[in-house]
Amino acid sequence: MPRCDGRAITIVTVGALRVFRIPMRTRFRGQSVREGVLLRGPAGWGEFSPFPEYGPAECARWRACAEEAAFTGWPAPLRDRIPVNAIVPAVGPEQAHAMARRAGCETVKVKVAERGQAFAEDLARVEAVRDALGPDGRIRVDANGAWDVETAVARIAELDRFGLEYVEQPCATLDELARVRKRVEVPIAADESIRRAEDPLKVMAAEAADIAVVKVQPLGGVAAALRVVEACGLPAVVSSAVETSVGLAAGVALAAALPELPYACGLGTLSLLEGDVVADPLVPVGGTLTVRRPTVDEAALARYEVASPAWVRRLEEAAP
Repeated sequence: MPRCDGRAITIVTVGALRVFRIPMRTRFRGQSVREGVLLRGPAGWGEFSPFPEYGPAECARWRACAEEAAFTGWPAPLRDRIPVNAIVPAVGPEQAHAMARRAGCETVKVKVAERGQAFAEDLARVEAVRDALGPDGRIRVDANGAWDVETAVARIAELDRFGLEYVEQPCATLDELARVRKRVEVPIAADESIRRAEDPLKVMAAEAADIAVVKVQPLGGVAAALRVVEACGLPAVVSSAVETSVGLAAGVALAAALPELPYACGLGTLSLLEGDVVADPLVPVGGTLTVRRPTVDEAALARYEVASPAWVRRLEEAAP
């Protein structure tokens, strides 16, 4: 049975654990649906939604984040609005152009290196986004660790003709990131190297990145992520793990609590989901999110709630 600070969370507690399954508008990170558990406690709702490939040890951090949200709460905010980037998945150039224009954000993150796609498709997608944003918009690309060093160096140079703010996780390993970083002018951001590492601080020690992409669930909650950012010493970009508004609220709380926030955050991802579990979703307006915490709405949740003992077991297995 799940536990938090000695308090038992029993399934018979009315409404304490609720499992959701929300289709995605566009396939993203190989996923076509987003699933997870919503956990209610005295401090509010938390979300536990690790990706399918994560085992119990990694899932323990995601559980800690949900428990923090439900039982402990978050630090006081230092700002009341968070600048966000739009996100363009690995879609065709016409759709990419339309998504970038419709989002109304000055910064757009573009997915590249999608399995099964040619690099020419990446170039066309990024070119379309540049056209949609105009010369003053900011473009960052994310390769999710798909390239080797030589490929990364060559492709970053080609993509940079459209003007890149930074490249996120061009290669999989810290050693590869460090080698690429020495050979390109575009700043390198580390994502998977931080959220999936046993010691996220090795990124700085290896001189592998200029920017740290931090996601509150994989790092174990807002307080834990704040400690990582402080120790890492790199500028931080707070990003989401493609969550509902319940999970996004934790990311917003982290961004609001950071002493400095030099980059737009990757928290405008709700548009990737078909729906949400709250009545007032965390959707950016004019490229910013208001710092607030929506609560689960029973009518909204009813559309996506499922019975899933497997997800409850996964939560239990993630116990520390």
